[in-house]
Amino acid sequence: MNSNNSFRQIHRWTAIVFTVTVIVATIAVSMKAAIWFSYLPLLPLAVLLFSGLYLFVLPYRRRAAGSRRAIATA
Repeated sequence: MNSNNSFRQIHRWTAIVFTVTVIVATIAVSMKAAIWFSYLPLLPLAVLLFSGLYLFVLPYRRRAAGSRRAIATA
């Protein structure tokens, strides 16, 4: 498994963890639990941000690398 597939898997599983933590935090805050429960989803959200940005930039990096190879072989 190459690194791109592992990033996709990390992103997918983190999205599931994020969804579960949002549900848990919503239930906890609605039951008048400690306010810090509302901050639980922030860690998976940060991981989603960085992995999503990497996956967003990935096709552009491939396209730029392909054009550099085409110029080098010409």
